[in-house]
Amino acid sequence: MGKQLAVRKQLRDSVAQDIQARVAIHKENIARLHSANSGTQHFTGEITRRPLVLFANGDSWFDYPLHGNIPLPGDTDIIAQLRKLGAVPPTILNLAVAGDTSVGEMSLDRQAEMIKQLSDKSNWIDGKPDAILFSAGGNDIAGEAFCIFLDFNDGKSAGLNVDRFTKALGMVEACYLDLFTIRDRIVPGVPIIGHCYDFPIPNGSHPICAGPWLKPSLDFCHWSLADGTRIVHNALAELRNRLKKLAADPDNNFHLVETQGTFKPEDWANELHPYPDGFKIMANKFAAELDRLLGPTFS
Repeated sequence: MGKQLAVRKQLRDSVAQDIQARVAIHKENIARLHSANSGTQHFTGEITRRPLVLFANGDSWFDYPLHGNIPLPGDTDIIAQLRKLGAVPPTILNLAVAGDTSVGEMSLDRQAEMIKQLSDKSNWIDGKPDAILFSAGGNDIAGEAFCIFLDFNDGKSAGLNVDRFTKALGMVEACYLDLFTIRDRIVPGVPIIGHCYDFPIPNGSHPICAGPWLKPSLDFCHWSLADGTRIVHNALAELRNRLKKLAADPDNNFHLVETQGTFKPEDWANELHPYPDGFKIMANKFAAELDRLLGPTFS
């Protein structure tokens, strides 16, 4: 038990140190932007005259330090790809942590760090970010918890237990609503942009460091690959429906990037993540949404 607690503490400390290192780099980037602009005209609120400055929080779709399944240097996730897009690429403070659930992202420590960084006006050009990017909900479904939402294959059930799964989506929704409340209190008016993942293939493919996230639960409940693919598709479609309802309420100032149905089977590196080119496709979708909301900054 003592060793387990020590490992958990070491992991928490490592995440905290990594986030602080990211914050320090971001502050240097903001200072460099101001320095490059000194002596000329001052930055204005017109985004077309400067790079976007964004805040991001999320899971491995925003924090993926692998190249497919291979541990090569450098992240390949949506945020990493977005930082390369446009004539003047955006500056992004990214607090995402691979493997996080929406509950983890909005937990006490993480929420406090998010509020701290959003409140720090030195992190931003105009006192607050131009937009908040959020990736959450996938890990609340996948992983060892996935079996909770499955019925055993008795020849009668459809696979996904709608009652239990709906309750899980309620917790995901609560986390998004909490994020909206924090935004309204700390940086009012800033749009929040999220996504709904895509339809993975639960074939057990995974990198050596993590997973598989879907096939073990499907095997445990005696569902075939074909059935499992259908079950996972239905689960992700329901997540999208829940997020679409949040986006439909203008008071939420929440905008959903339509990502489902994008990937071909060969685009998937494993059960949950695409290859870098797949993440780039998704980054371009985020760029298009940022253009729509904030003006032509990428196009």
